[in-house]
Amino acid sequence: MIRLSAGDMAVIADAAEAAFPFECCGLLVGRGQRVIEVTRLVPAPNLLAGCAPDRFELDPRVRFATERALRGTAERLVGHWHSHPNGSPLPSPTDLEQAWEPEMIWLIAAVAPLPDGRPQTIQILAHRLDREGRRVRPVTIHQTDRSRSG
Repeated sequence: MIRLSAGDMAVIADAAEAAFPFECCGLLVGRGQRVIEVTRLVPAPNLLAGCAPDRFELDPRVRFATERALRGTAERLVGHWHSHPNGSPLPSPTDLEQAWEPEMIWLIAAVAPLPDGRPQTIQILAHRLDREGRRVRPVTIHQTDRSRSG
């Protein structure tokens, strides 16, 4: 299970809608093992934005800086988030090909255009890779009322 505040869910939805028709991405920071508590989000540039609407590459400088900042703290990198414009909240074949960290949560926000063309996040789901790294299993999201922390 992953615990995520309503404010953090809104930040992810807003980022997904703002990036539409391209994907957005970021990191999840938190604590816990069986139950993961997300304590903050770290948005990151999608290095492929503008190149392909259905691809993302999280800026590795953001990941390295986040991991360095977390050393010696109670928090750790617990996952990634990204959006799927005009897609489903399930990992794509490309996501599965590029995934390699079974301990991480993958949060995916599905975005679709409204009749007037404005984007709207329609669903956010969480997943985790199996140990072989080729299949995913769902992870329950428990939305908390905790104020946004980051």
